[in-house]
Amino acid sequence: MTALRRVLGAPKRLWANSLPFRTVVSVIVASLLVLAVTGAVLLYQSERGVVEAKTQESVAEASSTIEWMQNQLRSSDLRGTNVDALLMTITREAADRGNVADVYSVVTEIGSADAASAGVDVDSVPAEIRQRVRAASPGEIFTTPTEIRYTDGRDPEPGVVVAGTLGSQAFGHYPVYFLFTMNQEVETAELVRRAALVSGVIFLPLMAMIMYLISTQILRPVRAARRAAERMASGNLEARMNEEGPADTAGLARSMNHLAAELSRRIGELEDLSRVQQQFVSDVSHELRTPLTTVRMAADVIYAERDDLPLVTARSAELLNREVDRFETLLTDLLEISRFDAGAALLAIEENDLADVVAEEVEAQQPLADSYGSELVVHVDGPCVAQFDARRIRRIVSNLLSNAIEHGEGRPVEATVVADDQAVAVAVRDHGIGLTPEQAEKVFDRFWRADPSRVRTVGGTGLGLAIALENAELHHGWLDVWGRPGRGAQFRLTLPRHPGRPLVRSPLPLVPEGEEGR
Repeated sequence: MTALRRVLGAPKRLWANSLPFRTVVSVIVASLLVLAVTGAVLLYQSERGVVEAKTQESVAEASSTIEWMQNQLRSSDLRGTNVDALLMTITREAADRGNVADVYSVVTEIGSADAASAGVDVDSVPAEIRQRVRAASPGEIFTTPTEIRYTDGRDPEPGVVVAGTLGSQAFGHYPVYFLFTMNQEVETAELVRRAALVSGVIFLPLMAMIMYLISTQILRPVRAARRAAERMASGNLEARMNEEGPADTAGLARSMNHLAAELSRRIGELEDLSRVQQQFVSDVSHELRTPLTTVRMAADVIYAERDDLPLVTARSAELLNREVDRFETLLTDLLEISRFDAGAALLAIEENDLADVVAEEVEAQQPLADSYGSELVVHVDGPCVAQFDARRIRRIVSNLLSNAIEHGEGRPVEATVVADDQAVAVAVRDHGIGLTPEQAEKVFDRFWRADPSRVRTVGGTGLGLAIALENAELHHGWLDVWGRPGRGAQFRLTLPRHPGRPLVRSPLPLVPEGEEGR
């Protein structure tokens, strides 16, 4: 069944992925429509022309024969002659005139009977034209298509009936019908139809092949541009196209080569600038370590003696100690960011239980939660064992918990840990001030804060979530966020059970239960 679906779906895949296939199919469909419309019009016009020409010839022949029959009646001596017998004789002679060239047959109404050419079925004359002729004036001619049937076993033939009136006031009026066969005209129309069909059968494959060749010629420079772009995307910034061919193709190649050269130059400039920035951050961070250590020691000494100092000096010692702590944290974060930017961050992969890591961090954050009046609630669905760097994941969880406590406005903070056969995940949910969708898009930016004027008691540097995202991506994991103003926020960390395996889904939904569609 799968193989059948694959075979049936092949045209759809070709249509989606192959421009030459689209071109060929579009041309065939358009050609079919054009051939169908033009063929129908041409066949109709040709058949109509053949029928009209045959009808005109038949009318001319019938008119001449009626005139001959009329002259025969006038020149005959009607004394002692039965008019009906005379009309039968004239009818047979008129039919013999046509049969010599196999042109027509004659049927004449005589009283309640018909005089007809030998072998012709008088029912070949439609009743409608009989009624019209009987009600018509002498000299009028009528035509209608019919099927000529025979009494001698011959197959019916298509034909046309030409009707008129024979006679005078002296002996009355008698309808006469001439039946002209149209075998030759039908054969001509059939020949035209076969020729149109054969032309279509030859034209469509030929047109499809021509359009395929044209499309491949047109797509050749496009494919060359694609290959060059792929080489550049893979890191080969020296890839170029050959500037050859027609003006349009050569122009495309020149434009692509110019784009590649400019892109290579700009990337080089950005790489140089990035290296300078990374080196600057790294150098500054390292250079500040020594004076910070000295300041740290002095601040600790002053802070330890604050009880013996004047009130204002003691307060200054407390502020100094807190800001030195924050400065030290900022330096640590800057060094960590510089390692990520330089690609020097490494993982110490071991098998760990994510539930244990979360439990340890919840215990460590309990004093902070108590100070805010928030209850920490942990939901664990069995063991959640995976291979990851426990130190980096612990830092992510610590950051998420501290942010949730600080922004949770004293409401409960929930941590949910779940695993499936592919991944493990932890979601940290608060019910505090929340985030707007615009803020959720920026929450992982460096040094970004939702409310810069808000007093922070944790003393964050604005780099915590940015570092958390880098650590998650270093594990080939996900770190994403949901939030709504006044309804809180939820951060979800998802890690593959085995490093390097791509994530397809998360064991936990990003939107908390009960918040779907709100």
